[in-house]
Amino acid sequence: MSGIRKEDIKQEVFDLYDDYAHSRVNRRQFVEKLSLYAVGGLTVPALMSFLMPDYKSNIEVNPDDPQLKSEYIYYDSRKGGGKIKALLSKPANAKGKLGGIVVVHENRGLNPYIEDVARRAALAGFITIAPDALTPLGGYPGNDDAGREMQAKRDKGEMEQDFIDAFNYLKNDKDCNGKVGVVGFCYGGGIANMMAVRVPDLAAAVPFYGAQPAADEVPKIKAPLLLHYAALDSRITGGWPAYEAALKANNKQYQAFIYENANHGFHNNTTPRYDKAAAELAWKRTIDFFREYLK
Repeated sequence: MSGIRKEDIKQEVFDLYDDYAHSRVNRRQFVEKLSLYAVGGLTVPALMSFLMPDYKSNIEVNPDDPQLKSEYIYYDSRKGGGKIKALLSKPANAKGKLGGIVVVHENRGLNPYIEDVARRAALAGFITIAPDALTPLGGYPGNDDAGREMQAKRDKGEMEQDFIDAFNYLKNDKDCNGKVGVVGFCYGGGIANMMAVRVPDLAAAVPFYGAQPAADEVPKIKAPLLLHYAALDSRITGGWPAYEAALKANNKQYQAFIYENANHGFHNNTTPRYDKAAAELAWKRTIDFFREYLK
């Protein structure tokens, strides 16, 4: 990553990237503010290159891995999305029916990192579906900047229904045992919380640094929750105490972990916000959780 070491970068730079990745500053503002940290041997282009995702070099499970059967499918979405493209993955030599997992992308469509996560979960013994909410606009465009712009144009309620319909599709798949959970990252973490509220037969939900539902929606949650937060992510983790209070008040089943010295996006191994120790621990907890509730 441009010869820059993560430990040489100030936290303010990661916070600035978070603002940019979530469209709170545009690209021009991002570059202008980034220039404040271009000191010594650090140039703005070098910092930009360092911060941007490197998908090609960080795939953990190849798309053609012989242990898996992965293919793109289309399923019906009832609320304006029409046919939604998704990656459907499962173990190649599975015996019997499998628990299902909906894998929900960030705020930029179905990029290579999320496809990789879906394959990782399938390799762990599940059937997974990873929808692309950008399908009605042509699909993930190949870069995250354009993907963010496209996703911002879609109707919020229609996208939510797209993921709920992915749950219904997977639950009725001939290779699924009918127990379906959801894991989501960033925007997808918020979708995982939303599905816990709106899908009564959801079997398990795992939001990674996801926006929390309103307190008055918490009584609707029936699925057990496993919640992952980053200690340095004040934007999202700041909403956890109120969410936890509502979960406790309504006697909901949950486990929550806050990973010290970790940034928002710490599970994403394609950017320097990645925290290997936190990501691996959170993922092990996630797979163990799904094995408990989806089998």
